[in-house]
Amino acid sequence: MNLSQALSFVKPEISISITLLVVVLFDLIFHKDKRIIPYIAMLGVIITGIILINDFYLTGTAFKTGGNYGMFTADPFGNFVKMIVLIATFLIILFGYDSDEINKIKDRLGEYYALIFGMVLGMFFLISASDLILIYLSMELLSLSSYVLAGFTKLRNRNSEAALKYLIYGAISSGLMLFGISLVYGMTGTTNLFQLNSLIQNPDINLYTFAFAMILIFAGIGYKISAVPFHYWTPDVYEGAPITITAFLSVASKAAGFALLIRFLRVGFVTYIDKGGNWQVLNLFDWQALLILISVLTMTLGNFAALWQDNLKRMLAYSSIAHAGYMLLGVLVLSDKGVTAVLFYFFVYLIMNLGAFYIVMLIANKTGNENIDDYDGLGFTSPYLGVTLGIFLVSLTGLPPTAGFVGKFYLFVALLDAKMAVVAAIAVINSVVSLYYYIRVLKHMYLTRNENAPVIPVSKLAYSIVLVLSTATLLFGVYFTPISNWAKSAAIILGLK
Repeated sequence: MNLSQALSFVKPEISISITLLVVVLFDLIFHKDKRIIPYIAMLGVIITGIILINDFYLTGTAFKTGGNYGMFTADPFGNFVKMIVLIATFLIILFGYDSDEINKIKDRLGEYYALIFGMVLGMFFLISASDLILIYLSMELLSLSSYVLAGFTKLRNRNSEAALKYLIYGAISSGLMLFGISLVYGMTGTTNLFQLNSLIQNPDINLYTFAFAMILIFAGIGYKISAVPFHYWTPDVYEGAPITITAFLSVASKAAGFALLIRFLRVGFVTYIDKGGNWQVLNLFDWQALLILISVLTMTLGNFAALWQDNLKRMLAYSSIAHAGYMLLGVLVLSDKGVTAVLFYFFVYLIMNLGAFYIVMLIANKTGNENIDDYDGLGFTSPYLGVTLGIFLVSLTGLPPTAGFVGKFYLFVALLDAKMAVVAAIAVINSVVSLYYYIRVLKHMYLTRNENAPVIPVSKLAYSIVLVLSTATLLFGVYFTPISNWAKSAAIILGLK
């Protein structure tokens, strides 16, 4: 394959790179007035989105290191997750217009958006990487940008604390993952997932060393998706980072991590897919048992820890951990139906989670913090935000008629089809537990009287964003077929037959 053919598979990544360079260039040229930079960022996202839509079903590998497979894989699965990242990026740019934290650093907007696109570029490569070296480099690009953004505003001490903790935990998980990769290379002589699939079937492979290497690699992936026990950074970083970055990490970064996990399993360990879409996985390592354990621990710890939180950002952080546990349910069934359920859930999770974070940001602009006591009586003084926040929280719980209910329904159906009724029952119990801390917010807004409750100002832009996200949350709760069909058509991962 020549260079031009290889580059045809990475056109979205090229578009993001060009946007990053243009943002830096305009930041240098218009250093006194940077109002144009967010518009450049939005334009870059739109152009990249158009490229993704046009090449959505493009399939192939690029940058071959030997054999028929390369380091980078283009397929509908990767493009679907990239669309989720792009939608999240576009919304985060819009959120910045109403964020007091971002408006206070207008003189550094160029660096802010350059780092965001650095994150997006790392996510894009991570989503499509089919080589362990590219996986590591992509994760480092994503992580280094996010470390800086976590403490970027420097408005409070907790901003710097969040960035430092994120860096320390990230460095440890990165080191563990790199050690695991070195062990795999030492045993097989390759880092390409396609070649690894055939090489690890060698009966001379040391199963104990290989299992240890897989656990180390999973530690790096688990850190990125906030899975227990690699979740320790999440509450502190989510609380300390600017709300826009917290929201971005909770959706986009997590989506890239799940895409990596699914591709790693599908390409590296699946030898056959039957007519029902079930994966036949190599017996070298019991991935299903590990994922069941991690999923149950993640959703249980996330939900029970959220019960005691008085800070809304910390509560949503633990909620995000719990939702990672739910999404692992779709991965652990090891089937195309499970992948479809994860993709659908991520799409609705994007809408309802970003909507909840956005309203928390609007309220924090007025109150100065995110404590739950500041929500007393807000349902009466700011009814629009109160009702829409209620919609997002009910959807995050997974109650009808919201999109969150449909997302969990697809996950539970995939579990029942795989005859995992006990795991499905545990997930249902966890959803019931989550109802308490979500409804607790509504209790403060509507059942706790506060005559001094402030009126939260809502700009026209904020009104429109909240309206679109809340309407989508309700609409996809009753009319979800288009998204379901899209997710089903996108659950096509290029791998060995």
